[in-house]
Amino acid sequence: MTFDIQHFYHAASGTLSYLVSDPDSGEAAVIDPVIGFSVVSGRLDRSPVDDIVDAVRARNLDVCWVLETHAHADHLSGARYVQEEVGGKIGIGTGIRQVQAHFAKVFNLEPTFPADGSQFDHLFADGDAVPLGTQSGRVIATPGHTSDSVTYLFGNAAFIGDSMFAPDIGTARCDFPGGDAAELYQSIHTLLSLSPDTRFYLCHDYPPEGRDVRVDVPLEEQLRDNLHVGGGRSLEDFIAMREARDAQLALPALLLPSIQVNIRAGDLPPAESNGVSYLKLPVDLL
Repeated sequence: MTFDIQHFYHAASGTLSYLVSDPDSGEAAVIDPVIGFSVVSGRLDRSPVDDIVDAVRARNLDVCWVLETHAHADHLSGARYVQEEVGGKIGIGTGIRQVQAHFAKVFNLEPTFPADGSQFDHLFADGDAVPLGTQSGRVIATPGHTSDSVTYLFGNAAFIGDSMFAPDIGTARCDFPGGDAAELYQSIHTLLSLSPDTRFYLCHDYPPEGRDVRVDVPLEEQLRDNLHVGGGRSLEDFIAMREARDAQLALPALLLPSIQVNIRAGDLPPAESNGVSYLKLPVDLL
């Protein structure tokens, strides 16, 4: 199977988004689109996702899917905006229900907010197909960073969310609600057991000075060189390393605004009587 892949990099959050298309039919999927947000002004910046929308229109693609690898904690999702502009069903892993249930309590969300995933058009389970034109992708459940984390495999291209980063950075934190270092280790090794020609398309890259942004990494390189799991690192060593590192990490700067939007498939909270949407800031809770 062969798919066309175009990437987009949002430097402010270090996020990579993708436009994946079937060359025969022109059907496409958008993966992890980003809307920028200023915590100072409260204003949205739709230019990152406009770049994707412009590419869809320029290439005359038919967007069938807008796919989230998980409910991100470091940027606002542009999924609903993509859908409104160029269509597509919004999909995420079935574990989103657990994420919603947890954060509905944290933010004391409105009584009408259902923690059942119904804000999304489709909830994917492990092994589900993602039809795209004359071909299809496959969903691989990859929990550990979060309970809703999934990987989308199109041909030999695996869009892995936050499970792994570039080899010199390592792996994702596991201290979010539903996170588990042992689960992440198993998920990563599920990915590392894929076909040797698999390429892992990153959701984030934070390149150190002197290195360009990396978009994709060959499976063999991750297996050999990944800072946290490469070279046959044991489960016990990984858990000890991950838990020690996570204990030192600050919360992502956009955690609170991002989660409130992302568990709603990219929608803002319902507007209040003045027509304005507001994001909550729980005090002395997290």
